[in-house]
Amino acid sequence: MAVATTADHQQRLENPLLQESPFPLYDAVEAKHVIPGIKTILQDLEKEVDELEEKVEPTWEALVQPLEKIKDRLTVAWGTVSHLKAVKDSPELREAVETVQPDKVAFTLRIGQSKPIFEAFKQIKEGPVWSTLTEAQQRIVETQLKEATLNGVGLEGEAKKEFNEIKQELMLLSTKFSENVLDATKRFEKLITNADEIEGLPPSMLGLAAQTAASKGHEGATAEKGPWMLTLDAPSYMPVMQHACNRALREELYLAYLTRASSGTLDNTPIINRILELRRKKARLLGYENHAEVSMAMKMATLERAEELLEQLRSTSWAPAVADMDDLKAFAKEQGAAEGDSMKQWDIMFWSERLREAKFSISEEELRPYFSLPKVIDGLFSLAKALFGVAIEPADGLATVWHKDVQFYRVNDIAGEPIAYFYFDPYSRPSEKRGGAWMDEVLGRSRLLALKGSLVRLPVAHMVCNQTPPVGDDPSLMTFREVETVFHEFGHALQHMLTRQDEGLVAGIRGVEWDAVELPSQFMENWCYHKATLMGIAKHYKTGEQLSEELYSKLLAARTFRAASNMLRQIHFASVDLELHSRFIPGGSTTIFDVDCKIAEKTQILPPLPEGRFLCGFSHIFAGGYAAGYYSYKWAEVLSADAFSAFEEVGLENEEAVKETGKRFRETVLGLGGGRPPAKVFKDFRGREPSTDALLRHSGLLTAAA
Repeated sequence: MAVATTADHQQRLENPLLQESPFPLYDAVEAKHVIPGIKTILQDLEKEVDELEEKVEPTWEALVQPLEKIKDRLTVAWGTVSHLKAVKDSPELREAVETVQPDKVAFTLRIGQSKPIFEAFKQIKEGPVWSTLTEAQQRIVETQLKEATLNGVGLEGEAKKEFNEIKQELMLLSTKFSENVLDATKRFEKLITNADEIEGLPPSMLGLAAQTAASKGHEGATAEKGPWMLTLDAPSYMPVMQHACNRALREELYLAYLTRASSGTLDNTPIINRILELRRKKARLLGYENHAEVSMAMKMATLERAEELLEQLRSTSWAPAVADMDDLKAFAKEQGAAEGDSMKQWDIMFWSERLREAKFSISEEELRPYFSLPKVIDGLFSLAKALFGVAIEPADGLATVWHKDVQFYRVNDIAGEPIAYFYFDPYSRPSEKRGGAWMDEVLGRSRLLALKGSLVRLPVAHMVCNQTPPVGDDPSLMTFREVETVFHEFGHALQHMLTRQDEGLVAGIRGVEWDAVELPSQFMENWCYHKATLMGIAKHYKTGEQLSEELYSKLLAARTFRAASNMLRQIHFASVDLELHSRFIPGGSTTIFDVDCKIAEKTQILPPLPEGRFLCGFSHIFAGGYAAGYYSYKWAEVLSADAFSAFEEVGLENEEAVKETGKRFRETVLGLGGGRPPAKVFKDFRGREPSTDALLRHSGLLTAAA
């Protein structure tokens, strides 16, 4: 017996997942630590749940506090492992995660379906304790009851067994989906040795393509002479679609991107069908008609209201989007290009960019030297200080990181006291890091989990982007879209970090309805067009010269360029998502691709390609949290545009008024977390219900709506 205890003790000392530390030990965690580490944590927590169920009482101290500790320990450890898998993927890590994932899912189901815990929450809700609770505490109780119901607490016997098997299989399928997308993206490489084939590609892109070729063994590759390696990673793919004069090259990359993970061993089609079938079954077991109803049970919207909003925006955008396409064809025709009469999907970005250059005398590439990452970050932090009264400073070395490019920051209040921390991982690494950009919590704010001598545990976040890495001696030079992405993810991080909520289960982004969670992120994007903010970040990386007034005016004028077409694209994604999760019956004569094509008739001006397989790479809904929730981007954009209009109303150049409004935004939207319903939080800030006017105005579509 003593031997096992000694071995266990030794493991706890040596496994970084089991060591007590203020921040996760990202640099020390390896694949070999995952299985023993997670299994040990789950064993510890099983015992704690046993004890909790035995002694459970309907009081805050005896029920909610031990539950918060249990949930938090697993969240932090599993979050560390999942995060490393997303940013430092390897076959060994995949295998380790696959091995322990079923145990982790089984444990979360056990808590979610615990009758004693559920009954105790019910007693709190129905008993004398209820009236003594704060609003945030009442929200926690109500959320726990709702989540338990959706986790199958009311199921018995065969139904419960089937439900749990479905949950397990869904977790495995979404992991596999994500891995297939990463592997399919990684698999595509195109080496180019002839400079004629890449005519039109900007120097920044050629430098990156040569750098990629060199990293793949083509020594001596240079931006001028090549060879050049193209991939489907965004910093490589996007410039090809926007700038390559070679139409055949654009077509090849477009189709490769559109059909990622749709054939051979990486085919996600059967995975999608199975996911949809299981989600539908799970909904039926819970007494719902379909997965969309289950999804909406924890959101602000209902299926009807979400579809109503999408249709309102779609009908407003359709005619302007048709005009966008006519403009594009006419312009290509004027240039004597064949695309004028035969515009295809792989031509749209190329000709949009040419038309934008002609119309506004402005190009993405012309702007890039003005947006170096260090300057953008400085400007972003200055804005956070002006709006929310926080000072952000580098704190490298205070916490360990998973890659040398990752930076660590401390967020201080006006008195210089730390209130939060965050990691920033900016650059694309196609061989090991999944695409896209995201923010997630590392640690949540919590009074209960405060370290000894502290009043509260401070929140910690990580922000991950996939932007153009530095090339040679130059810093990372960003496209304007990449600038917006950094502002977007920082908005999420602010809601997590500036929360004033001390109840851990509803602090920061926890407990915030999913369709409200994009409000702070999309709100922050608006500041990219604010003159003082933009001029503060837009400095030429070599000369230090500021962006000219003329270029700023053009950038502003170009903001609504093809806004209706961009709106339709998002509406297409959201509509397909809702259709697949509500009315679509898996296994019938209609396929998922038929659904995509049918919806495209109302959301895409060019008829869709029959070989289109974008669903096979739609990670948001098949490997992320957006199933029957992609509409959230538009739902929250209405809220965020309206919130930003509060600043416009007081005058964006009126520093005092902006500061005052920023303080109110921080106290409500950023401060209240999930401790108050988002509709009330919005009203606290705005003083009224939200309106779509600001979004349509910012998109240049208000006249179309009228």
